[in-house]
Amino acid sequence: MRTIIVGTRQSALALTQTGQAVEKLKKLAAEHGIECEFEIKKIVTKGDRILDVTLSKVGGKGLFVKEIEQALLDGDIDMAVHSMKDMPFELPEGLVIGAVPKREDARDALITRGPASLDELPQGALVGTSSLRRASQLQHARPDLRVESIRGNIDSRLRKLEEGNFDAILLASAGLHRIGWQDRITAYLPPETCLPAVGQGALCIECRGGDDFVLELLGKFQHEPTALAVRAERSFLGRLNGGCQVPIGAYATVSTDNGDSGDGQPLLTLTGMVGTPDGTTLLKESASGSDPEALGLLIAEKLVAQGADRILAEVKE
Repeated sequence: MRTIIVGTRQSALALTQTGQAVEKLKKLAAEHGIECEFEIKKIVTKGDRILDVTLSKVGGKGLFVKEIEQALLDGDIDMAVHSMKDMPFELPEGLVIGAVPKREDARDALITRGPASLDELPQGALVGTSSLRRASQLQHARPDLRVESIRGNIDSRLRKLEEGNFDAILLASAGLHRIGWQDRITAYLPPETCLPAVGQGALCIECRGGDDFVLELLGKFQHEPTALAVRAERSFLGRLNGGCQVPIGAYATVSTDNGDSGDGQPLLTLTGMVGTPDGTTLLKESASGSDPEALGLLIAEKLVAQGADRILAEVKE
């Protein structure tokens, strides 16, 4: 009987989604005769400690995963449950993505104190978000709105809204779904209006590359359509050398109607965007293909040809 130690951030959402993942892994282990038990270990990351400045100003990649990855490398934990959107493109040597489970709703959610949609927000309404990606697309759709940074966990952001500090806030719907607060959502923003972050709604189960016992178990947790979509999105991210501190979005879908690319492979459709933080410029491209990495690179190159690299360089500076 092996005890598998699972690392996670200590926020309510992180603990909830880690607990849900562990329960599914327990069932998979029992179904396949794999003898193991699980222990959850909370780890504080840099992104959790620094809450008084915007994510774009904290700097560095892996704000919410670096300390957890170090615990993996040190052998203090055996696997980690991350939100895929927090994962940098490059993983530390020796670590791998062991499984990508089925994706939750990838859309962004609008939560307001009155109006029922983005269009119904009054002119000049104050909207809170910690994401330059959301701010860029929101300002592009509604240049009249005021956008200010809001940090903290989900319940603290909702409390700031209820206390009247904001007229509306934007959150990932996946997190609200996982903790059972979907009734707080006023409206879902379609990808056509607000393209999600790379990997948004998906989980990443990370482990050591040489841990065959854990890899065998995680292989049974993999959801291949989600994994393919995430691979395309992360390929796009990697080419643009982006992260959660820059206004980049990407969302891939995988055909589920028995159609394919013509060579027997699933057909993916990927849309990627890069925008200025104020929303005055918003570059967006879409394409379809069967190779997720090639598709991500294709969309990235199309945006680079339109000046995406210059936008991102200016934001980082």
